[in-house]
Amino acid sequence: MTEPSTATDRTRLAGSAYSSDRDLAARQSIYQWQTPRHDLPAIVAEQLRAVRGLVVDVGCGNGRYVRRLREDRPDLASVGLDIAPGILATVPGPVAVADVTRLPLATGSADAALAMHMLYHVPDIPQAVRELARVVARDGVVIASTNSERDKAELDDLWHRAAGDVLGTGPQPVRFSIGARFSLEKAPGFLGEEFGRVRTIELPSTITVREPEPVVAYLASWRAWADQYDAPFDATIERARAIVTDRIAREGMFEIGCRAGILVCRR
Repeated sequence: MTEPSTATDRTRLAGSAYSSDRDLAARQSIYQWQTPRHDLPAIVAEQLRAVRGLVVDVGCGNGRYVRRLREDRPDLASVGLDIAPGILATVPGPVAVADVTRLPLATGSADAALAMHMLYHVPDIPQAVRELARVVARDGVVIASTNSERDKAELDDLWHRAAGDVLGTGPQPVRFSIGARFSLEKAPGFLGEEFGRVRTIELPSTITVREPEPVVAYLASWRAWADQYDAPFDATIERARAIVTDRIAREGMFEIGCRAGILVCRR
């Protein structure tokens, strides 16, 4: 069993981190400067081209995938589930509050399930994978996504330097990592316990910004975990803004390397 941590605390997730879609939307928005541009909802829809029936989006957040499926695949029935009632307020129904480790679905009742950038928030990842396997039909598919341990290393370096400047102690430890529990490197091991075929689709890209605000907004979107950082959060954000502003003034841009991926799982 994976030990709980602040990354998995349900009160923090539902009451702060995802009480609305403000912070999630800030993180999503940075990808408009991505090259090549990976349209994840479109990629997921393509992976579901042979699916008929019910698709359940577990941890649906602000509903990006639910909306896309309803546009591209109106023949499918789709349901969004999340543990945070607040973020579901903007998602078109049907939706429900639900925990991935105790899904309110009959065994084999779904033809596909999505778990997009969310399994690292689950205290017991193996149990969540078992539940996804349980509710999906034998010939169904589970699609998960996450980031590599090397994803957005430039933002870690930025925080490392900014925190050190604020504290006057030299470079500090990197940002508190939420995704490391279910990284792109670790995910096949977790998913392979229940699925005989796990195919990884890697989606490398580069984000290039020419003004500091997208970077600042991305860093600030982790405010729900501000107490997990070893430096004053607001002061470090402002110092990061100054560093990025200076870099863009000198070099014309700030680049961030992205290493995300989708895992397509079948029995």
